[in-house]
Amino acid sequence: MYPRVLVSGVKGGVGKTTVTLAIISILKERGYRITPFKKGPDYIDSGWLSFFAERPCYNLDSFMMSSTAIIESFKVRAQNSIAIIEGNRALFDGFDAKGSVSSAELAKLLLCPVILVVDCTKTTRSIAAVINGFVSFDSHVQIKGVVLNQIANTRHEGIIKDSIKQYCSIEVVGAIPRFSHTKMPERHMGLLPYQEHEMTEETINFIKKVSDYLDYEKILSIAIEAPPLPEINLKEHESFATEEFKVGVIRDRVFQFYYEENLEEIRKYGAKVILINSLEDKTLPEVDVLYIGGGFPETNLNYLIKNTSLMEDIKQKAHMGLPIYAECGGLMYLCESIISEEGSYPMVGLFPLKVKMFKKPQAHGYVLAQAEKGNPFFEEGVEVRGHEFHYSKVVDYKDGIKTGFKLKRGEGILEGRDGIIFNNTLATYIHIHALGCRDWLRGIFKKAKQYRELKNEKASNNMPFLWKIDSSTRK
Repeated sequence: MYPRVLVSGVKGGVGKTTVTLAIISILKERGYRITPFKKGPDYIDSGWLSFFAERPCYNLDSFMMSSTAIIESFKVRAQNSIAIIEGNRALFDGFDAKGSVSSAELAKLLLCPVILVVDCTKTTRSIAAVINGFVSFDSHVQIKGVVLNQIANTRHEGIIKDSIKQYCSIEVVGAIPRFSHTKMPERHMGLLPYQEHEMTEETINFIKKVSDYLDYEKILSIAIEAPPLPEINLKEHESFATEEFKVGVIRDRVFQFYYEENLEEIRKYGAKVILINSLEDKTLPEVDVLYIGGGFPETNLNYLIKNTSLMEDIKQKAHMGLPIYAECGGLMYLCESIISEEGSYPMVGLFPLKVKMFKKPQAHGYVLAQAEKGNPFFEEGVEVRGHEFHYSKVVDYKDGIKTGFKLKRGEGILEGRDGIIFNNTLATYIHIHALGCRDWLRGIFKKAKQYRELKNEKASNNMPFLWKIDSSTRK
């Protein structure tokens, strides 16, 4: 059995993350083991879900992952626990009129009961009409409970509950009042990452306060009564690594956007993940490949520029041939400089590019890319599915920049292309999910093997492997 519920909303911004965290909090407080999941491409909400569940949060995305991969991942990770899935956007919203890759499609795939969050601001009886509309829109989506949010007072709550009881065949599993001040910390991409937020008692108590207005017994009953998961034919996966490669991962409060599955898959095939701190470590440890994820380098520029030693070491190792795979924030870090409202800040300087921060997103959505010749991590012609969400844009670059992807969908770096290449380094705005892109894993281990063989060859021939490079380009 896989007890599970998916929490979704009638629109974005109705409080589904807060409700999801409150459900996790109240069930965990009562001794249940929770596995959190986030539907769609998201790192920030996932971080909060993981924080409150005290377990890794996993992502389920039907654009980047196949149906089989989603079900397999869910079965492996949700066993012996209660799975709480947070949807994204509104329940039926996808990227087309058919609702492709919507939370509703995920709920149908996993035969997962849904708890619907409704914002009741300045509304009473009409809430019943909204609920009936959602319930009848797709009979294959099993909406089993509703949480009423932004309740003004007891009279407001009473009218809405009476209307639902009279006109709807659905249970109310929570009624949350309109709190005057406390809420989850926010920034331009939504919630502030928990790594950057001081987890004060006030914030934790806010979630606990919300959980007091939920009927956890009804929610638990809905989860337990979920039907059996669909059966799938599991394929035997390729074994990539034959030795324990060392994969360096820069993971700290600056670079924090990693799908947990990506790191788990690296470990699964025998590699050792070595964590690196961009603010504290002065040099790279001995690694066979370096992975730099996304994050918010723009909010940590004054701290990053103080650690010139690490930046110079990364640049030198890249010149030596160290394979480096960088996503979004990692791309920005490897460029010549980042331009913010406060000025221009020198970065690693591996690529002759300058990126500038803007107040509005420069790209947001799913990406479909095709690997081009010379891509160090992907064979030519390989199709890569991912997503991008960035407020930065390349504003200054030199002619002759070599790219590794031609985009069929998405904005990318420049002129319909993405993936800047230098030696064995690939830096891209595209975020990928390892369970939907096994070619990425193949590339990681292939480059690690090549680099280790190169080091061993030079060592056996008594050839020096290190040399100094001119770091004067970091102005």
